[in-house]
Amino acid sequence: MAESLPLEILTYILSFLPLSDQKEASLVSRAWYCAAQNALRETNVRYNIPVSSASLPAIENLGLRGVSCISLTNLDGSPASQQVLQSVAHHLGPHLQSLCLSGGSPTEASFVALILSCPGLRSLDLSGCNSLFASGMLLAQPEMAQRVRQALSDLRELSLAGLRDLVDLSFNRLSCCAPSLERLSLAYCHLTFEAGPARGSIGPQDSSASQLSFRNLLRFLKERANRLHALDLSGTGLPPGALQALGQVAGLQLQELSLHSCRDLSTEAVAALCRLQPGLTSLDLSGCSELADGALLAVSRGLRRLQRLRLRKLQRLTDAGCTALGGLHELQSLDMAECCLVSGRELAQALGSVRGTPPPLASLSLAYCSSLKSLSRNTGGPNSGGRNLRSGRLFPQPHPELEHQALGPKAAPSPQPRGPSLLMLRALQELDLTACSKLTDASLAKVLQFPQLRHLSLSLLPALTDKGLVAVARGCPSLEYLALSHCGLLSDEGWAQAASSWPRLQHLNLSSCSQLTEQTLDSIGQACKQIQMLDVAMCPGISMAAIRRFQAQLPQAACIQSRFVGGADLTLTL
Repeated sequence: MAESLPLEILTYILSFLPLSDQKEASLVSRAWYCAAQNALRETNVRYNIPVSSASLPAIENLGLRGVSCISLTNLDGSPASQQVLQSVAHHLGPHLQSLCLSGGSPTEASFVALILSCPGLRSLDLSGCNSLFASGMLLAQPEMAQRVRQALSDLRELSLAGLRDLVDLSFNRLSCCAPSLERLSLAYCHLTFEAGPARGSIGPQDSSASQLSFRNLLRFLKERANRLHALDLSGTGLPPGALQALGQVAGLQLQELSLHSCRDLSTEAVAALCRLQPGLTSLDLSGCSELADGALLAVSRGLRRLQRLRLRKLQRLTDAGCTALGGLHELQSLDMAECCLVSGRELAQALGSVRGTPPPLASLSLAYCSSLKSLSRNTGGPNSGGRNLRSGRLFPQPHPELEHQALGPKAAPSPQPRGPSLLMLRALQELDLTACSKLTDASLAKVLQFPQLRHLSLSLLPALTDKGLVAVARGCPSLEYLALSHCGLLSDEGWAQAASSWPRLQHLNLSSCSQLTEQTLDSIGQACKQIQMLDVAMCPGISMAAIRRFQAQLPQAACIQSRFVGGADLTLTL
């Protein structure tokens, strides 16, 4: 029946599938292949193109497919780069919506020629392209600037991150060519700040030819306040007063703001920002080392629509601050990696309370939280969440009829854990518990029951044994990415039981798992047919011959192996 559906309908249906499932669906038939290709194109899959003459046939092929999102790597001023840019302009230019030249060194002339061939461009990444701004003359000619303005009339996103030579004049010339800009990144650019608040009106005549000033940026924000909604000022040293001035810009309604590594920010400045910009849905305060529990409380009170929150390396944040997370009912992504004072109990209380509706959290990182002991706060007793988990009945079955068949007609519905637990986060797809060294098999088994989880990292967990591995395999059967590096207690026996639970596994990191032998490779090869990347570096029990046999069985898999040879670490990718 699916074969008879119009291509547009098939494309729409496949667009809801994860990337890996779209690839699998493309093998069903030619119609499904065409629909999958359309779906991939619509989801803006980025194609990385290395700059060399060998890439020319691939560029032509991508042009025939109408690919709209590319990244060029190793771009410089060489003849080979010129040839690739010309090919991209000819074959891909009319289709391109997203172009990344990050870290490249194109000439000004080749860059302008490429931009003029891309009339539909909506996203442009020039981060680290210092060669374009070294002379200070980019777009200095009015006629050329006008042509570029026409080409970039629909540009919505611009990244100028990490440009050491960016100054007010060159920033103004380029930003004037993008009148529809909505997202701007100046991360890790050298911004200069006035000693006191700027007085009077600020015009283009005040622009500097020798520095990138916050005064000039503030002028830009005032001019674009009604359109700009995403700003990245990470690593710029933004002081508290500048943050408040930014939040006070009339008409500015930011949705996304990144302030990573702005180490001088204070709790008071963050609180003021939350009052002035209540519409924020994404906020990154990672590495703002002066912030503590009060900042998180201000975020919870002021940003009720927040969906993405990054708090990495806030080493003054404690369990008391985590209680505020319960007020963020729309939170989808939370990163609290390297928050060393967080034990997990209050976090479970806030995010996994059974009294209210848990947030639709899909991604959670607690990597390197060295004090993390538990991800639940069960009340105990004969019907506690721990007991329910051991019986394998913490989650309601996705289909009621399957639950009826499994438990029999007289069985009662599966009980829920009584105490707060991350088990309530049924939408979770990514979880990073790297180096949470106090977690044990028992603590993991109580919580890792996520049927939709696709990415999981348990690397550097010294207490993880085969028992924990098997429990995770049974609780998280949809994994596509799994990292278990430096888990030295895992053995072949554990993998013999666990591998069959992960038929969708694609990326697996087992580096420095010292007890594993080629028997583990056999178990993985028999059960995990979709594996694409396997890292067994520093696994002394796995020989090169065993890896070659594994790859003969699964030719699509790339394997990484390294070992000490003559005092040096030799790494091979096969």
